Amino acid sequence: MSNLNEGAATTDRIARVKLSSIVLPLRNPISDAKVLSGRQKPMTEVVFLFAEITSENGHEGIGFSYSKRAGGPGQFAHAQEIAPILIGEDPSDIGKIWTKLTWAGASVGRSGLAVQAIAAIDVALWDLKAKRAGLPLAKLLGAHRDSVRTYNTSGGFLHTPIDAVIENAKRSLAAGIGAIKLKVGQPDWRQDIARVTVVREALDPDVPIMVDANQQWDRATAMRMGRLFEPFNLVWIEEPLDAYDADGHANLARALDTPIATGEMLSSVAEHVRLIDAGAADIVQPDAPRIGGITQFLKLAAYAENKQLEIAPHFAMEIHLHLAAAYPIEPWVEHFDWLAPLFNERLETSGGRMHVSARPGLGITLTDQARAWTVGTAEFGKLP
Repeated sequence: MSNLNEGAATTDRIARVKLSSIVLPLRNPISDAKVLSGRQKPMTEVVFLFAEITSENGHEGIGFSYSKRAGGPGQFAHAQEIAPILIGEDPSDIGKIWTKLTWAGASVGRSGLAVQAIAAIDVALWDLKAKRAGLPLAKLLGAHRDSVRTYNTSGGFLHTPIDAVIENAKRSLAAGIGAIKLKVGQPDWRQDIARVTVVREALDPDVPIMVDANQQWDRATAMRMGRLFEPFNLVWIEEPLDAYDADGHANLARALDTPIATGEMLSSVAEHVRLIDAGAADIVQPDAPRIGGITQFLKLAAYAENKQLEIAPHFAMEIHLHLAAAYPIEPWVEHFDWLAPLFNERLETSGGRMHVSARPGLGITLTDQARAWTVGTAEFGKLP
């Protein structure tokens, strides 16, 4: 496929794109404060959109996006609408391709489901580029470190009895994970304080702890809870308010000694910029699949660095480890074991840190089990 602007620098072209919708069942239904408040049902599965891209020269890349509770079929459907325009493009022109994909779906906007469909493709292109260079993605981007501070979330959900939370925390620490995040935001605030107190007393006093209210407090409650949590010397209080309440988060950030972390639910760079400009976050928690992929994440990271903010990317550690390693200010990355059945590889943790492997690209390949959980595929183009 020719392009009037092509020249000698165009050395390869996209030959084939394969999209897959994969449903990952969770071992146990997951509950956080959004479930206890009645706003959501327990989560039983995560739906992934995978993109696999192959170039005429035989280079390959894999990327993914995901959806919890709703949106997975929509991501897959939108990706099928826009993917055909990839065929014939130079896979190195990732920024150009991102813009072309957004214009292909301009009527559905530049946030939310629309860019989440693009994210899987964008991540696959970055994976391809790094593999072609023979480098881990972090090294291609320009790593500041080969390992990143890591904390565990999956063991501290509200459906988990407190004895099991403590056991999970100790197991995570023994596995080399450096910190523990606990879910809070229960209807009875005293249970939150009691839960954090018990865990704090059960662990070494130097173990860092974070809490996450999943947007379930109003402004007054968040301020009161923030003050009650001050003696625990928490690393941060996460999502105390509605994700889009920038002014409320800014008030908390000014009033409390404990840092405020938020951003995971936002679905564009522009939304994050508004949050940052309002002073609403001490620690920004972007999610690359949710905001449109690695291309958009890098734009946001540059803006956050300019404001001297820490970042702690949300979920998807297989992607975010590389992005956090390339961020100049010491970041955190979230450890979830939920995705382990999807990938043949494992990420190493030791000394409280997650380590970038020597594998090129993201360093992941899909398992046979992941293929078995596939509920839909679509292919465009053909192999040379």
